[in-house]
Amino acid sequence: MKTASIVRVTALVIAALLSGCKEDKPQQVTIEFMHSSVEQERQAVIRDLIARFQKENPTITVKQVPVEEDAFNTKIITLARSGALPEVIEVSHDYARVMDKEQLIDHKAVKKLIDKQGEDAFYDGVLRIVRTEDGTAYTGVPISAWLQGIWYRKSALAKAGIVEPKNWTLLLDAARKLTNTRDKKYGIALPTAESVMTEQTFSQFALSNNANVFNAEGKVTVNSPEMLASLNYYRELSRYTMPGSNNVMEIKDAFMNETAPIAVYSTYILPAIAQEGSLADLGFVVPTEKTSAVYGVITSLTITNGQKKEETEAAEKFVSFMEQAQNAAEWVLMSPGAMLPVTKAVAQDPAYKDNPAIQSFGALTTQLIAQYPHMQVFGSVGEKNFSGMGDITGSAILSEMVNQVTVSKQETAPALERSQQRVTELLQRH
Repeated sequence: MKTASIVRVTALVIAALLSGCKEDKPQQVTIEFMHSSVEQERQAVIRDLIARFQKENPTITVKQVPVEEDAFNTKIITLARSGALPEVIEVSHDYARVMDKEQLIDHKAVKKLIDKQGEDAFYDGVLRIVRTEDGTAYTGVPISAWLQGIWYRKSALAKAGIVEPKNWTLLLDAARKLTNTRDKKYGIALPTAESVMTEQTFSQFALSNNANVFNAEGKVTVNSPEMLASLNYYRELSRYTMPGSNNVMEIKDAFMNETAPIAVYSTYILPAIAQEGSLADLGFVVPTEKTSAVYGVITSLTITNGQKKEETEAAEKFVSFMEQAQNAAEWVLMSPGAMLPVTKAVAQDPAYKDNPAIQSFGALTTQLIAQYPHMQVFGSVGEKNFSGMGDITGSAILSEMVNQVTVSKQETAPALERSQQRVTELLQRH
């Protein structure tokens, strides 16, 4: 009996020791990072960043999930429905609204990371775009941005005796003077297709005239006097662009081959201009009527809801690592000039500011970053970002309206009234 008791006690002690060993062993966690950088050279940059992170955090494995941009939004919904949503997702501010509406974002984790960096770390105007509809949380931690405005070739305008087109009147006059349809020369390359770019561009002019899709109370205000004036102006301006439905490629090609010396485009025009060697001849302004309105997209890293505690904690560590100045600089430099830093630390980091490509732009990137306070987007009112705007953009109601009045030559007032009705019905269904 005594021997049996000793054996039992010994067995319990060994079991306890083994159990203790298991608890002391660090738990391995695997998380996924979904992003739209499908290009091999970009994946290599991200792979290096992940490798450094994993070296610092040996218990965490990060798997890349690159997805084509055109399939990105659909993929998120598909994965969410199957319960397989990656822990960390790169997301634009507009689609983040859709994710937020579907309750896919872990607000607590995201706010924790922004609080850790401090709101003052971000440039003025950046966080305003990623606030939730109630203004109390954020849809992601911003890591980069691109801006859109009016680009022009200084030499072409100087030759025609045209001053910088810094407001509606000057821009319309410039486009008119530079147009010579007989020689297939157009004053401005302006999007008119049923596309996201058309909505984005029209939004700049509308917002510069204090027209928005919602008011501060969330009421749909598409059919307003300010929006009508903006649509009338856009239709008039479109008389001096290339015929047909113009989209991204048509705009870029027209500006690059000098068919049009003025174009509305994003900062993604800059790598092509740099390669062409004509940066010194490039001017930039933003649509201005009652106020200045630069369109832009804030790209964030967001953490998704419904994950295990250890996965969320690992995701927080990874996003925090990616937001460190040198690491975020490497992210931004995947497309120098096109992607811009959203924190002061990145802009001042040697990895960014001493990069040869950035130095070649001179003061231009600083000029662009200074536009963040003027950044305005449809559906953003004060500190609120109405989540229904994501559905409106996805429905293409507004770009269809612009296409109808510019390409199909329909009357603006009825088109605006129809759009008001369609938007209202859309939001009622959702």
